[in-house]
Amino acid sequence: MSIDSIPKDLRTARACLVCSLIKTFEQFEFDGCDNCDEFLRMKNNRDNVYDCTSSNFDGMICLMSPDDSWVAKWQRINRFTRGVYAISVAGRLPNPIIREMKSRGITYRSRDTSLK
Repeated sequence: MSIDSIPKDLRTARACLVCSLIKTFEQFEFDGCDNCDEFLRMKNNRDNVYDCTSSNFDGMICLMSPDDSWVAKWQRINRFTRGVYAISVAGRLPNPIIREMKSRGITYRSRDTSLK
């Protein structure tokens, strides 16, 4: 992900409900999620983009060196690709997707900090 892929207009930005990566709707639809597309399958699937992302998020972190960043560790994004990430993402994944993640051995942890 390059600096050019950061949404210029944040009104069109959305954040992944699993990893909190921020992209435009079109970027998620065209490329999928750089971290989660293996199991979220947003690439070329508008319905999954709507279900697995949210336009309601707070704060942004620009992640340049995932391995060296204490902020990335604190946000649990240190194993993800470089990019711009939301601090909190409102919303929840649909239950069928959560069940599929669980069957793959992936624990879903909500990125919505307003719930705590």
